[in-house]
Amino acid sequence: MMKINPIRIPGPWRNGYVLDYHTLSSERIGYDEYGHPEFDTKRSEIGELLYQLKYRNDQSVISPIVEAAATFLRQWNPAIDVIVTVPPTRARPFQPVIAVANALGERLAISVRHEYVIKSKTTPELKDVYDYSTRLTLLEDAFCIKDQSLTGKGVLLFDDLYRSGATLAAIANLLNAQAGVAAVYAFALTRTRSAS
Repeated sequence: MMKINPIRIPGPWRNGYVLDYHTLSSERIGYDEYGHPEFDTKRSEIGELLYQLKYRNDQSVISPIVEAAATFLRQWNPAIDVIVTVPPTRARPFQPVIAVANALGERLAISVRHEYVIKSKTTPELKDVYDYSTRLTLLEDAFCIKDQSLTGKGVLLFDDLYRSGATLAAIANLLNAQAGVAAVYAFALTRTRSAS
């Protein structure tokens, strides 16, 4: 069984967690032949699996990721009826957050809505924006909901990586204000060491 370290995340949701930090440490060890810095990065177990999925396209790690997430969710036991995924930041043929959410929904016998929240305007990648209030400004009116089909439902708002929580907060506020949901619970696989 994978070792995880669940961490509570504050925000405009009833409750929220990540399974662990993404990285445990990272030290610069020099430069490659192109002059790019190289790092010796140590990741948590779930962080390493997520890294392999997102950046190495290793889909074999979906099963252990989902096993750890499902085990934690059964213990936490939030009152959820549906999993809603955060829209991916950029288009790519394979979307890790959607693949994990679909497998997690199947494992828990809960429906997954990965097109319920729609990105309504283009925003820059927030990993390059370090100020939280600037992130919130960029995310203003960045999302809309598809319809009112989740009225009265308990929603697990799911993302793969939690950095500052600005995106999750913007979507949770939207779900609470416009979708008429009963409750929003936030859940991500890992979080960065600093909430930047």
